[in-house]
Amino acid sequence: MRRIYLGSRSKARKELFKVFGFRFKTLPTSVKERRRLEALSCAQLVKLNALKKAQEVAKRIKKGIVVAFDTVVIEGKEIFGKPKDLKDAKKMLKRLSQKPQWVYTGIAIIDKDKEKTITDYEKTKVYMDKLSDKEINYYLKYDDFLNKAGGFDIQGKGALFVRRIEGCFYNVVGLPLRKLYRMFKKMGIRIFLFCLIVFLSSCSTEYNLVTGRQEIYYYSTDKEIQLGQSIVEAIEKEYKLTDDPLIQKRVEEIGNKIAGVCDRKELVYHFKVLESEEINAVALPGGFIYVNKGLIDKIGSEDELAAVLGHEIGHIVARHNIKKLQAIMGYNLVRILLSAITQSSEIGSAADLAFLELLSGYSREDELLADRLSARYLKLAGYNPYAMITFLKKLEEIERRKPARPKSYFKTHPYVPDRIRAVKQEIGEKISFTDYINIEGKKK
Repeated sequence: MRRIYLGSRSKARKELFKVFGFRFKTLPTSVKERRRLEALSCAQLVKLNALKKAQEVAKRIKKGIVVAFDTVVIEGKEIFGKPKDLKDAKKMLKRLSQKPQWVYTGIAIIDKDKEKTITDYEKTKVYMDKLSDKEINYYLKYDDFLNKAGGFDIQGKGALFVRRIEGCFYNVVGLPLRKLYRMFKKMGIRIFLFCLIVFLSSCSTEYNLVTGRQEIYYYSTDKEIQLGQSIVEAIEKEYKLTDDPLIQKRVEEIGNKIAGVCDRKELVYHFKVLESEEINAVALPGGFIYVNKGLIDKIGSEDELAAVLGHEIGHIVARHNIKKLQAIMGYNLVRILLSAITQSSEIGSAADLAFLELLSGYSREDELLADRLSARYLKLAGYNPYAMITFLKKLEEIERRKPARPKSYFKTHPYVPDRIRAVKQEIGEKISFTDYINIEGKKK
C-alpha cells in the first residue's frame, strides 16, 4: 500500500481515516488559512486553503500521497472558521443558530510519484435549532470547540442542536468521504477502494429473511445488544418507569408471546412501560422495547397491544433501528455508544441523540414492513391480526381530534390508509377502492 500523508490536526478526520484502514501519517501544517473572500467564491477559498496545506506537506516528503482539507461555515456573507476563544465560540453559535448555514470543505490531493494535483470541494446546508445562552454555555463547557469550524461538532454533543442537513453528513464532520473517493478514482489511485474493501471485510453480509435482501451489517448481534444497553441506561436515568406491576406484567407476557414467533430468536427481548402520556412506543437495537403508558391507555384489547408490540418487534427483526443509527448518526457516535472506556457525559449525549432519532420514526417503507410483520406475528401467536387495523383506525381518530405533538406516534408515520392496505394484503383481506386513497383526516 502507498503511504498517505494527512495534512490535518483534526481528530475526526484521523478517526475516519483509521476506520477505512488507511495506512497514513499525520503531518500538520502551519499554513495560515485565508478567511476573506474578496474576489474569490466560497468554493475557491476552501480549495485554495486546502491546496496550500497540501503543497507545504508535499515539500516535506519524497514520495506518497498528500491529502489536505479546509472547512468553513458560511452564513450570509460571513465566514466562520475555528473560534479564537470561548467568547468567539459563543458569538459564532449564537449567530449560526439563528439561520441555516452552509458548510464548505475544500480537498486537495497531491500524488508525488505521478506529479499530479487535484482540488475539489463539497458543500452541505445545516439547519440548527435556536440556542439559548444556557444551552450554548453547557455545550462549550464540555466540548473541544476550538478545533471545529463554527464551534460545533455534529459527531458529538453538537448533533443535539442540528435539526437537519441537506447534503453530505461527513462534509459537516470535515471529511466528505464520497467526494474524496471520486477524487482518488479520477486520479487513478486505487488505494481508497482497497481500504474500503478492508473495512467492509470486517462487516457481515447476511440474507435478511424479512426484507428479502442481502444486507451488510457493520455490527454483530453482540455489538447491537451492547448498543441497545447504552441507550437503555440513558433512558432509564431520564424517564420514569411505571410503578404499576400489573401493566408491566401484561406487556411482558404479550410481548414474549410475539417474540416467541418472530424471525429473530437469537435475541432476548425486554419490554418496559414508561410513565409518559405521549402516545408512542420505541424499539431499540438488541431487543429492548419501551411503550408509553399514554399509548397503553388508548388500547382497548390485548390483541391491539399485541399489534403495537409486534410492530416494534418488526423493526428489530428487520434491523431498522441499527441501520438508521449507522446512517444518520455516523460512525463516531455509534462508536461512543459501544465504548466501554469513554466519559459518561459523552455516552449520555450520544444515547440521548440515538433515542430521539429512533422516536422520530422510520422511512415509509420500513414502517409498512413493520406493520406487515406485526400482522404476521399476531396470527402466529394466536392473536387476531385484524387488531392491527382497529388499532390504526383508533389512533387516526385521536390524531384528528388533537394536533400531533413532537414525540407523537404519528409524527412521521405513513398515512393510515397506506398502513391499513398493507396489513390487509398481509392477512389476505379484500382491498376496497377507499384503501387506495390517501386522505389525511381533517381535525374536528
